[in-house]
Amino acid sequence: MTFRAILLLLVTLAFGAAPLITPPFRGYDPALFPVQIVDPAVQPAGYAFSIWGLIYLWLIAHAAFSLWKRTDNTVWDRTRWPLILSVALGSAWLSIAPVAPILATVVIWIMAATAITAFLRADTETDRWMLSAPIAILAGWLSAAAAVSTGVVISGYGLLPDTAAAAAMIAVTLALATWVQRTKPRMPVYGLTVIWALIGVTVANAGINPIIAILAGIGIALMALTLATNRRA
Repeated sequence: MTFRAILLLLVTLAFGAAPLITPPFRGYDPALFPVQIVDPAVQPAGYAFSIWGLIYLWLIAHAAFSLWKRTDNTVWDRTRWPLILSVALGSAWLSIAPVAPILATVVIWIMAATAITAFLRADTETDRWMLSAPIAILAGWLSAAAAVSTGVVISGYGLLPDTAAAAAMIAVTLALATWVQRTKPRMPVYGLTVIWALIGVTVANAGINPIIAILAGIGIALMALTLATNRRA
């Protein structure tokens, strides 16, 4: 268990340091695609990406506490391997994304799947704000980010028009996020993070693409309803 706790801290520190040593990522370069779309409808407004600061800090606190106070705790340990894989891939993702959008999309789906696995393994009653909550915010953002990446690639390669790709990915995000949140009803941070992403999509499309703005707004309402239903259960 000690090895896994140390490894988690090391890869998490590398994950947090990655933005400091790679160029800022502001979305895939349209020039990388046959169909060049400057502002894909599925992509949230730029301010929404500020959530990464909170994600990095919370995950570092999680990993440090895990090693310092919960090294031999089996409840904590069962989340470590999937979280290690997700965060380790995240350390490399910023180097992949500017040059290889398809590979970056595959990688971010693996990151999302492993983060969700860690979240589903987490006990939401034990050290909830240090154990399950930081994993939840990572899993929630990656659930949305993986769909955004897919939508950009689909529209960029002309497989679907921009609006249709965005609508499809909003539906995928909602289907996945609703299932995950209902599986872990006691940790709303996951659903709130997905709502944050959808608000960003709504803001980005307001007055420009009303169809996507409305669909994202409906998604926000559905996620809020899921959270409210879970709270009453």
